[in-house]
Amino acid sequence: MATSPPYQPSLLRFTHILTAGLGILALITGWAVYNRYDGRVVRLPLPPIDDLIDVHGTVGLGFLIVLPLLVGYSFHLGAHRLPPRRGARASQGNRPAVWRLYHSFTNLGLLGAATLAVVSGRHMQENWLPAGQLNHGWYWVHLGAWALLLALLVLHVCIGLMLGGRPLLASMLAVRVRAEDTPRAWLGQVRAGFQQAKSLPPHLRRWEALIGLGLVAAWLGPLVSVVFPAAGPGNAGRG
Repeated sequence: MATSPPYQPSLLRFTHILTAGLGILALITGWAVYNRYDGRVVRLPLPPIDDLIDVHGTVGLGFLIVLPLLVGYSFHLGAHRLPPRRGARASQGNRPAVWRLYHSFTNLGLLGAATLAVVSGRHMQENWLPAGQLNHGWYWVHLGAWALLLALLVLHVCIGLMLGGRPLLASMLAVRVRAEDTPRAWLGQVRAGFQQAKSLPPHLRRWEALIGLGLVAAWLGPLVSVVFPAAGPGNAGRG
């Protein structure tokens, strides 16, 4: 007997697909930039493409714009998908519960890695790689953040398939929307989520504050470079 897919909130699907789509596109364009200008670990013989850095920067900027939507949803409407307090641990005999716990840590790790990627990208200069300047600290942080993001994304999908299989994947891609869950209801859902902010566990509050500060730093990085050219990142890359 076929299992019907579970229903996922439409706002979750919207923020999830939008952020994931731009994130994957940023990974692809970022790898293309690495393949052309760096390639110290691996390089494929691909034809050169003009304006790769600009394309990656534009996609990265779009990713930075939509990332706060997913962060806000995750901490206020989807906090049950993030790690519980330290004392609440799954029994080793309950294998699905253990994998759900692992999945929650993967979700939080994805938010952190994505934030680190946009912060480091905004503090890079667009002329570094074409000039062969491959040893800047922010560039290494950017590479590490995107590598971590890719690994966690693969792990996120694999654990999700282990827990829910194809029905879970289908539920995230479904276009069906219940009458009480149309976009008109999103504002009310967001308000209700933020009204419950006081019930957010302290450890998640700290993570939310840390990621929020990271997103602010990502936006302020280029501004600092304009006001204080000597202290800022200069001609900052966008993602």
